[in-house]
Amino acid sequence: MDNADIAAALQTQGSALVFLNVLLQQLGLPVPAVPTLVAAGSLAQGTPALLGMLLAAVLASVLADAIWYLAGRAFGYRVLNGLCRLSINPGSCVSQTEARFLRWGIWSLVIAKFVPGFSTVAPPIAGALRMPLPTFLLAAAIGAALWAGFALLAGLLLREQIEWFMGWALQHGADALIVIAIGALLWLGWKLWQRRRFERAAAMPHISPNELASAMAAGVPVRVLDLRGASLRAETGEIAAAVVAQYDALDAAVAQWPRDALVVTLCACPEDAGAVHAAREIKKLGYRQVRPLTGGFEAWKAHPALAGA
Repeated sequence: MDNADIAAALQTQGSALVFLNVLLQQLGLPVPAVPTLVAAGSLAQGTPALLGMLLAAVLASVLADAIWYLAGRAFGYRVLNGLCRLSINPGSCVSQTEARFLRWGIWSLVIAKFVPGFSTVAPPIAGALRMPLPTFLLAAAIGAALWAGFALLAGLLLREQIEWFMGWALQHGADALIVIAIGALLWLGWKLWQRRRFERAAAMPHISPNELASAMAAGVPVRVLDLRGASLRAETGEIAAAVVAQYDALDAAVAQWPRDALVVTLCACPEDAGAVHAAREIKKLGYRQVRPLTGGFEAWKAHPALAGA
């Protein structure tokens, strides 16, 4: 098969291929769609074929986003927590992604496709926060059109270079597979490096629910920071003994606390990722006893002495 055969196949079946690839990727499967869109843009013959692929990409993306939106609306933060647990990098936690969504509002959906790790979690956050469905669909469609449009346009502008590469790949099949494998390994290595970096950060001392309950019962001056997002607090209730804090305003939340107080950070993220991040930042402010709560909100809720605090 030569480039002409590939171009003919893309012209007749390219929209279906783009639709399937984008749908699977936006549903959360590790099948990158941008390379397919770039290749489709470079080999599509004629404006109608290009527009058909753009429409297919937008429809697939909006369909996947709508599924995640409805899941978020039905199941709330549990969907977000599950998505973060599937991530190689647990640092992409629930509360931080929700805070980003609240900060950017509807624009977060428009730019979500361009932010690694945010594309899949933004729709269920919108559902959990009860964004109106028509507004959500409009913003998701605009974002998908910009994302897919840029990729297709890049393929069109780089047509000669991509055709050369595909011709080289067809002539040197084994070498091409090696290049692709190296690229995949580099991507996986970067993800694993992120994971390792988080594990090093998470190695700081934690405090268990029993230890925290004992300290509070003994009258130790304890300050608890609740880092859960708005949707989770609305869904499960506030913690009377805690102060609500946001990741971008930690200094203001602890400003009036004595530097020798025991500060406990609490979140609802996989592996206490948000609590670890906040604890490290607070220690940089000069607070000497800062501990993430092991198990986070679920552990707090399950402990009889803490649940009533």
